Parts: sequence; C-alpha cells; structure tokens
Amino acid sequence: MAILVVWYYFCLPSVLFNQPTATVITAKNGELLGAMIAKDGQWRFPKSTKIPYKFKQAILQFEDAHFYQHFGFNPVSMAKAVIKNIKAKKVVGGGSTITQQVIRLSRKGKKRSYTEKIKELILATRLEFRASKEEILNMYASNAPFGGNVVGLEMASWRYFGLLPHKLSWAESATLAVLPNAPSLIYPGKNQQKLIKKRNRLLKKLYQSAIIDRITYELALEELLPQKPYPLPKIANHLVQKIAKKHQGEKVQTSIDIYLQEKINFLVKRHYQQQQQNGVFNMAVLVLDVKTRKVLAYVGNSPTDKKHQKNVNNIHSPRSSGSILKPFLFAEMLQSGNLLPQELLPDIPTNIAGYTPKNYNKSFDGAVAANNALTRSLNVPAVKMLQRYGLEKFRTHLKKYHFKYINKSANYYGLTLILGGAEVSLWNLCKNYAAMSATVSNYEILKHQYYKKEFVTPSFLENEKISFGKIIKEAPVLDAGSAYLTLETLTNVNRPEIDQAWKYYDSSSKIAWKTGTSFGNRDAWAIGVTKQFVVGVWVGNSDGEGRAGLTGLGAAAPLLFSIFDVLPASKWLLTPFEDMIEVAICDKSGMLALPICPTTLKRVQKSAEKGNTCKYHKQINVDRNKQVRVNSECELVSNMNTKTWFVLPPLMEHFYKNKHANYKPLPPFRSDCSAIESKKMAFVYPNSSYTKITLTKGYNGGVNPLIFKIVHPDVNATVFWYLDKVFKSSTQQFHELKIRPSVGKHLLTVVDNDGNELRKWIEINE
Repeated sequence: MAILVVWYYFCLPSVLFNQPTATVITAKNGELLGAMIAKDGQWRFPKSTKIPYKFKQAILQFEDAHFYQHFGFNPVSMAKAVIKNIKAKKVVGGGSTITQQVIRLSRKGKKRSYTEKIKELILATRLEFRASKEEILNMYASNAPFGGNVVGLEMASWRYFGLLPHKLSWAESATLAVLPNAPSLIYPGKNQQKLIKKRNRLLKKLYQSAIIDRITYELALEELLPQKPYPLPKIANHLVQKIAKKHQGEKVQTSIDIYLQEKINFLVKRHYQQQQQNGVFNMAVLVLDVKTRKVLAYVGNSPTDKKHQKNVNNIHSPRSSGSILKPFLFAEMLQSGNLLPQELLPDIPTNIAGYTPKNYNKSFDGAVAANNALTRSLNVPAVKMLQRYGLEKFRTHLKKYHFKYINKSANYYGLTLILGGAEVSLWNLCKNYAAMSATVSNYEILKHQYYKKEFVTPSFLENEKISFGKIIKEAPVLDAGSAYLTLETLTNVNRPEIDQAWKYYDSSSKIAWKTGTSFGNRDAWAIGVTKQFVVGVWVGNSDGEGRAGLTGLGAAAPLLFSIFDVLPASKWLLTPFEDMIEVAICDKSGMLALPICPTTLKRVQKSAEKGNTCKYHKQINVDRNKQVRVNSECELVSNMNTKTWFVLPPLMEHFYKNKHANYKPLPPFRSDCSAIESKKMAFVYPNSSYTKITLTKGYNGGVNPLIFKIVHPDVNATVFWYLDKVFKSSTQQFHELKIRPSVGKHLLTVVDNDGNELRKWIEINE
C-alpha cells in the first residue's frame, strides 16, 4: 500500500508543459506590439495568468459543466461516453473533464484508448491535488490547440479576431471554445457550417443556463465567423527583436504608449515617402518620458525594404554626431565659470595646426554671442570654445554622460570632437537630453538638491523600476542653473519654415531643440526637449551613404515637430533661481561688466562670478567736437573729453562691422597728434602661425595665384609686402597681395607706414 501511495505521489511529472513559447511583446496597456514564433514553429504564447469571464463560461459549458464539482473525472459523463461508443462500435467520445484534457495535452502523441483513458484519469486526480481549479483552467487555455500552428487562447484571440482575449464578444468566445474539440477539422476559413453550428449550440446552452440573456443570445447568433487569420501586429518590430534577444520565449510588457506609437509610425511612414525621393531610406525615432525615463515610442527604422537595410535598428547604431554635442560643451563651460551665456566669441577665419573649421554658411560674423552661436550652430565659435575650455578636459567630462561610442582618447578626436568627429547613438543622446531637463525639474522638487544618478539609462520595460540614486546636495554631472540656461538658449533655435508661427498658438509647447548634420551629409539629427518629453530623430542611410540636402534642419526637424504636435502640450521648466545669481553684464560684450561698460542685470549660473570681465571696452580721449582722438602731445588736458569705446581686435572687427552697421571703429588721431598707440594689423589669410598651402590649377592647366590678405585699423595706412625679405608691393585701403610663390618654405612680411610689422611662415606644396 505504501508503495502505491509513493508511486501515486510521484506519478505526475513536476512540469507538465515544457514546450518552447513565442516571444510576446505588449504595450503598456497590454495590447500586442509584436511577437516572434516559438522555436518549434508553433504560435504558442506563454502561459495565461487569467482567463476572461466569457471564455471561461463558454469552455465550461462546452467541455465540463461540472468542473468545479468533480475531482478530476466525471463518472456520469464517462458512463454516457461508454454507452455511445458501444452503440457506435467505435470511440466517438470519452467524457473527459478539462483536467483530463490537460493531462492528454501534456502527454502529446498518445493514442486514444481505454488504457490511456485510465492513465489520464489517475494523473488527473493527482493534478487536482497539486493545482487549484483556476490553475488547471489556465493550463488548458494556454496549451489547447486552435487550428494550424496556433496554440493557446491568447494567440487564438489575436490570430482569429485581432483582439485581446478579454475584449472578445460572447460569439467570439464561443467560437474559440469549440475549436480545441476538433482543431484539425474546423477552423476559421474552412468548414464554416460545421463551425457555426457548434458555436450556436454552445450559445444556446449559455442562454439556457441563464449565463447570457435573450438579447445577447440573439445578437450573438448574428455575428459572422472570421474568414481568415489576422496577421500579427508589427507595431514596434525593432523593439520586439531587441527584447527577444534577452527575453526569448517570454511575455514582456513594455512602457510603450500604443496609441502614440501608431501615430508616430504613420508620421515616419509619411516622412519616409518624402525622403526616399532624395535617396534617403532610413530613420529612427525615440520618445522618452522625462520624469519616469520610460520609453513611450520606439521606431528603429523606416518602413523600407531589405535592400535598404530595413532590419537595422538605428536607435542604437553609432552615427557621426555632427553638431549635436555643442550644447554639452556650452553647459560644461557655463558650469565651470569659463563662459557667460551672452559672452562674445570670435568668429573669424581659423587655422589650428592645419585644421580649418568652417561655418555651414561659409561666412564669418567676426564676433558673436555664445548663446547666439549655439542657436545658429556656428562651427568656428564652437571650435574656439573647445580650444579655450580644453579638449582633454571636455573629453574627460563627457565620460560622465556615458556616451557609449565616445570611447577613444582626446587626441584621437582632436578639435573635430565638437563638430562630428565622434560617434553617438540616438539612445544615448535622448538619455542625456532627458537628464538635462530632469535636472532642472527635480531641483525644485528635491528642495534644491539632486539625484545622484540623474543621468541614468532609460527603460522600455514597464515593470522595471528605475533608480535615480540617493538625494545629494552637489550636482553629480550638471548643475541646475547651467542646465536651465543651456535649454533656455536652445528654445531660441529657429524652427523650420513650416513651424514658424508656433508662438502665436496657446497650445504650442516651448521646446528646446538642436539639430546636427554630419560631414558629407550622412546623418541628420534633431533632438527636442520639454519638461515632460524628449523626442529624438535620426534620418539618413544605414549604410552611411551621404545625400545632398540631408541636413538636420531640412530632413530631421520637420519630423521632430510633427511628433511634438501629437504629444500633449507640456509646460516649460521653472527657473532655478536658487542656483543662479544676478550680476551686471556688459551690454555689448556679454562679459562681466567693468565700471566703464553700459550694463544690464542678468540672472546667470552661480559660477559666473569666476567669469571673464569685459575686454572690449576702453576709454579714449577726443577733442571738444568728439570727432578725432587727441593726446597730451597735441591738446590741453582741459580741452579733452573722455569717452568709452567698444573696440574689437582688427580681424574680428573686419568681419563684425560688415554685419553690424552700428559698429563704430575708433576715430583717427588728429593730424597734429602722433599715434602713440600701436596700430595692430592681423592676417585674414593665412591666419595661423605656420600654414601649409597646396597650389591649385585652373581650367587652362596653369597654377592659380594665392591671395594674401590683412586688415588694418587705420583706413589711411599704407602696407608694404615682402616675400623672403624681397619687396613685392604696397597697398592702401584694401590690403591684398596676389602672388604665385614657388614650392617650398617662405617668409611673408608686412610693414605699415608706422613701422608695425607682421610675419608669417608659409609652406607651398604642389
């Protein structure tokens, strides 16, 4: 007897079903985003956790009305089945309970016989000891065959009705309840009359059992059967593929907002149809919730074809950064006190150890405010900023932001680091722009403190809790004042022409945004930030092919703002007053004001106290008429007037005055006064201490001449030009020298009529 008890206890396998399951990815609300078939080629979803009420009632009435009363088998049903089989002289029914059917499903491949029936009965009773009735029902619903390679209620619900099981009607639930009874014979699209008769008999039984009322019953009878299986949704295909790598065979609930995802899918498709006309076939979009750092929408690629790398997930692919890192340099310089938001920066022809950055528009402003340089994405000021801040220092600070693909030394990148010399991913960019916005928002929430892990990695898993770390007093990466001023500056970037009127609409959100275009027009970026959302867009070709006209402003920004149009309007960030100070700023230079500067009180980052004082204002002496400069050699002190003058260095002045009509150069000295101040000249070309120049050839095959150019603050000055100490020419007003030097090293010298001298070594190559 003891042996039988032990045998009975261990007769049921510990695991009844160990077949591989499909990878199922759902949105935040449980809607299906996509799935990947199980390894054995079956569409078998992971085990259901709860059976919907309608299907539960339908399956009980059809298969086992006394399920909750028996202990694994029903003697009455079995007796009736035996009588039927004897009369038919073959097995036509078995009177099996749902518990017995669970056992039969777990013992797949076994022939139906009385011997097998006895085994099923014993194992069914053992299962009743082990599992609750609800667990047994879940086993059945998860493993019952529904025709073809469809296994389980949830998969059948999607396959035949395109719905979650709990959204099925009574007629749809009844249809699925009768399918496992003969899945190879009856399924949607085949033997419709047999299927509808079985469904209607079940509906009648539900009505007779008072589970549904007459109106529900009659309406259910009128419902049509599905004619063919529905294709599974592919709403976020690249996200499904990414999750499947780590969660194969699992059901994963993501943080995706399915309604937003579908809207963005439509916008991406429309934008793709426009861009492919220019030979641009790929793009990516990522939308994050700033507060929770959860992914709300995820589009890894455009709806392109295999020829154009449709399977590449461009959200995580490394791409040239273009100008998209400039805000981080701006913010770091603010935080260090090395820069003030409106501080004038040089925007002049620049050559640094052979590297010659150019602005996108191929022109120069001479001098431009730092915030204006950022909103216009000027390259020369950005390189000047990086050189001033320190390449090695900036590269070190970038480590705090955890850009995955910026993993080489500062020397490897050089000054091109700020103009696209490094590679970044859309994922990392959105992460860091979101953290910048959250730093400002949380500063007030945390009572002027910070989260230690504000720059944490986002998550697309709904049940994954993101830890922002401990609350600390000091900013771990970026302080609130610097982050706010950076984002506030980015709200002034000119929007695309299609969105120019946004300020006139009350519903429009204030957005901090930045574009980027990589060298060779291979990558177009656009990142937008509000208090609530971050939207990131990349447009290009996955194979790296560049296309004329592929720019951040032209190709990525329109999609960015069309996405913001479908997002809820978001309030702008509160000013973090406690992390800012009010200081006197020079109106024209944007630096800390000297007593002689015209000033305005500005609220800036706390570190601004360490900033630079104005170096462009000086006091000069003029005559009584205030027309010319004088000094003590030619005028009595009592007859002099002192004026404050805004003066830029010659090269900066040369370009600045062309774009600022109100700029006034220093007045000349009166003719009877000697100019005791040095008149500074400056080279426009070449503009570095040592320049290598390659000669070019014209259409006729001859060598084109070089045109050397300087600027001089005195419009009446005469400049004398020498090459290798040999006089070549003299110039007035416009100081340019056209010459064809021979190949090799040369010394270029210019001297003005006051004896001021400039020298420049050049090396001419063929």
